[in-house]
Amino acid sequence: MGIEYITLLIVGSLLALMALGIPLGITTLLVSLGTAILYFGERAGFFIVSANVTEVLHKYELISVPFFVFMANILERSGIAHSLFESMAIMGGRFRGSVGVQTCVVAVVLAAMSGIMGGEIVMLGLIALPQMLRLGYDKKLAIGIICAAGALATLIPPSVVLIVYGLAAQVSITGLFAASIGPGLLLASLYIIYILVRVRLNPALAPIYDIPETGLPFVKRLPFLKGVILPGILIGAVLGVIYSGVATVTEAAAIGAVGAVIIALARQELTWIKMRDAMRQTVLTVGSIIWLVLGAVALIGIYNRIGGGEFLRGILTSLDIPPIAVIVVMMLIVMVLGTFLEWIAILFITVPIFAPVVVDLGFDPIWFGVLFAMNIQIYYLSPPFGPACFFLKSVAPKEVSLQDIFAAVLPFIALQFVGLMLVLFFPQIALFIPSLMN
Repeated sequence: MGIEYITLLIVGSLLALMALGIPLGITTLLVSLGTAILYFGERAGFFIVSANVTEVLHKYELISVPFFVFMANILERSGIAHSLFESMAIMGGRFRGSVGVQTCVVAVVLAAMSGIMGGEIVMLGLIALPQMLRLGYDKKLAIGIICAAGALATLIPPSVVLIVYGLAAQVSITGLFAASIGPGLLLASLYIIYILVRVRLNPALAPIYDIPETGLPFVKRLPFLKGVILPGILIGAVLGVIYSGVATVTEAAAIGAVGAVIIALARQELTWIKMRDAMRQTVLTVGSIIWLVLGAVALIGIYNRIGGGEFLRGILTSLDIPPIAVIVVMMLIVMVLGTFLEWIAILFITVPIFAPVVVDLGFDPIWFGVLFAMNIQIYYLSPPFGPACFFLKSVAPKEVSLQDIFAAVLPFIALQFVGLMLVLFFPQIALFIPSLMN
């Protein structure tokens, strides 16, 4: 049977098993195991699959994932997000749309402390959304801000998406972190500009945040910055040791986990129950990630061994289109896969095939990694399966329906496409900071 028919058989098997409700990690493991047994026999098939799985579990950088997840869970329970939001809202002063703008700024800070998207959207949904609705913000505008700004955690370091991409593409995670700063700030800036333009055109969308503290002169508002000090120290410690070369990403993740515990203790917010809950949630989150990693790695390992990788790379490189158009085709493939697969499965299935093609075409794999993370960010918001929408729905007030959330994120998805196109056609937006580091 030709490799093209094997490819169709594998895709059909994946879709059929997922339609039966089997978890994706188990589905990919079953398909990879079945393919290996058919091709190499029972004994050799089991050995090849187990060897592929064992190899990825030995990767030292993978240890950083549970550390960053634990750090995010501790910070979520320490109340630091609430203090940060209050400080930034007061420092923003009195101008229309200030709370929406400050929510975007707080989201950037939280993203730089967490690395995972779900927890950040939950925190913003519990803190910022009720505040904006109470002040009279337009419901759809407030919802869109929360989802879009919260999804920045997929791009802004220490993004878990970038860590896993670095492992799959075998490129520098530190370089990926540096390259993602510019695009992350670009997207946040696009959101802020959009908010300011919308409320300028229609003032009814966002009233002015009129409390006594916001009316104080700027110098007298400086004491309210105390809510920013501890997050700033933690971000500086984690990212500082990475970019300075003092520590690896894994060691920096451990520093971040310890720092989060120290912050929680300093705020007198850390109890045994909160620590237990944070550790339990970390195990559940990392466990689900590892199962998806194992299944995807096993599947792509077998597929490459039977010649599938070369087959797909040959198709991409033989396309009679400009090299940049090939990159666009890859992005479209990722978008299509995002309609029925988890991001981590998309990453491990596509990146080992795409990354060599990107290099052969003369492009920087780190730049492509940033594009990939931005594409995953679009997937997080896109209906009907956008995880960000469901995360927000889980903590939103009852009057906020899922349909309201889907409608609210559409303008921000458009802004994400604008950001993706800018980085696609102007690579220096991503590569400027890595070039300075080099």
